Amino acid sequence: MPLRSLIARLPYPTAGVQQAVGIASVVAMGGIGVTGSVVRVTGSGLGCPTWPQCVPGSLVPVHDPGIDVARQWIEFSNRMLTGAVIVVAALAVLTAWRILIDHPSRKRLLVLAWTMPGGVVLQAVLGGITVLAKLEWWTVAIHFLASTPLIWLAVLLLKAFREGDEPARPLVPALGRKVLVVLTVLMWAVLIAGTTVTGAGPHSGDIHTHRLDAPIEKLAQAHSGLLIVYLVVLAVFGLQLMRVGAAKGVWQRYAWVWGVALAQGVLGTVQYALGVPEAMVSFHVLGSALVIVVTANLWTGTRDRGPVVSRTPAPPVEQELTSAS
Repeated sequence: MPLRSLIARLPYPTAGVQQAVGIASVVAMGGIGVTGSVVRVTGSGLGCPTWPQCVPGSLVPVHDPGIDVARQWIEFSNRMLTGAVIVVAALAVLTAWRILIDHPSRKRLLVLAWTMPGGVVLQAVLGGITVLAKLEWWTVAIHFLASTPLIWLAVLLLKAFREGDEPARPLVPALGRKVLVVLTVLMWAVLIAGTTVTGAGPHSGDIHTHRLDAPIEKLAQAHSGLLIVYLVVLAVFGLQLMRVGAAKGVWQRYAWVWGVALAQGVLGTVQYALGVPEAMVSFHVLGSALVIVVTANLWTGTRDRGPVVSRTPAPPVEQELTSAS
């Protein structure tokens, strides 16, 4: 029996289920970086020194006098969490595919859903390369940065469950859209700069890992400077919203970006002043994920794709015509 026929037998996902799958996707993709930071700050990056096995000859941790047991299990648990993320990604695809069967116009929704498992597989491969490269700082940076587009795409997927598939109608002027593009580029520039600070910082994931040979003070200044530029551009975007009298929903999304970005800036400043304590590193990584979420949320809130048509199953007649075609 074709896979499409099997999926068609599944119950049609309710609006609540669609939203739950979308939210779970955002949480799962955002959580990848946070759990990875826990591995790094606890020095557990090589608790499983090989990949895809944990140790040569075993997929699971085994006693090794040269490896701390706790660090073995921290790293192994992080790998196992990838399984949970894959389950969420698979649910996103199944949900979107089941919707497409009843509503053939929802192809964009399925494309966005497929980026979830595709991205997770890419992340797993990059994680393996990072381990095999003994946690070289630039491989850790690439591994983290690869997760950031997944968070953005998960937010787009969540929005897609709630909207239609008409051509996007901008809700801000053309200049405002250009400013928003610049804001998005700056967001990733801030993230990239942050990985260089991490690369030169004290938390490498393993005491024998090579670090970025650059003055961390200068790198931190560049990182914070880019955040300030991001905030300036965000203020300019606010002027564009005032110019067109943006809707309340857009202003709410805009306010969330300010709140999260400022909180992230304060957290980073305090973290640096206190000597980069371990727990604050993971909170800072969580903050970076939240900055992506709120920026993507603002992005999706500045255009309209029409009303959602897939909250409920298609009428029986429509389903029969679709099957016949």
